[in-house]
This record gives sequence, structure tokens and C-alpha cells, in this order.
Amino acid sequence: MTAAISTLRTGHVGLNVTDLDRSLAFYRDALGFQVLGEGKEEERRFAFLGQDGELVLTLWQQADRAFAPAAAGLHHLAFSAGAIEEVREYEERLRARGVDFAYEGVVAHREGAASGGIFFHDPDGTRLEVFVPSGAEGAEAPTSGAPTCGFF
Repeated sequence: MTAAISTLRTGHVGLNVTDLDRSLAFYRDALGFQVLGEGKEEERRFAFLGQDGELVLTLWQQADRAFAPAAAGLHHLAFSAGAIEEVREYEERLRARGVDFAYEGVVAHREGAASGGIFFHDPDGTRLEVFVPSGAEGAEAPTSGAPTCGFF
């Protein structure tokens, strides 16, 4: 090869969902994503979601059952926030919508870590996280000796 290989980064994440309308409402209204495009044909329903015009997440109505944590594939999806205050604002918005949380409040990624966030589930049970790399100093780590995000 003569061309240099660039470093890969995540471009977007695609999730299978059981009910596009329900999932679209969750990701748009609770997490603030913008709808960039949508396929409305009965057998080909999907939505492209983003921020500031950049594609972040795609939803595909192709699943016939909820997320299965023990299945191979996606473990969880993490979104990075700008500050711990934003994480707490998301927590408030999500709690107001009755979202299922894995832990109470902001938790550290591991014992003594400055990074941390909130851990919760979307309408299909997909495990989600909103985190910050610093600002969670002093928050409890719910799992001793292991990463918090690994076992919820």
C-alpha cells in the first residue's frame, strides 16, 4: 500500500428497534437528537438522528424483541457530555419520562475515578450511558473492582 492509513473513529451507530415511533420519540425528545432523515415505507422504516447536521445514530425498525444483554453484539452505547451539569440535566429529563436507570444518580466509572455518568435503558432495553471524562470526582462506584459500565 502506498497511501497512509488514517485512524478510524466511530462514524455513527445503528440500532435495531421494535417500534420506530416510540424509539424516535425517546431519542429526539429525551436525548435531544435531531431527525436528519426518515424512511416511512411500511417494510423499511428507519430514522437518521444527529446533532448540528452530523449523523450520530440510526434507528432501524427490524427487531422483533427487546435488547438482549447476553447476546453477542452491542454491549452499551455511551454519549459524551460537555460537563457534569449536563449529565445531571439529562438525568432529570429522563427521570421525568420514567426511564429505567441502572444506578441511582451519577456514578463513577470505577473507584476513585474522575469520569462517570448515568446509566439507563431505552424503550427496547438497550443499555445507554451519558458520561463526562471528568467532574464525577467523589461519586460512588457501584461495582467494586470493575468498570461500572461493564456490568449493568
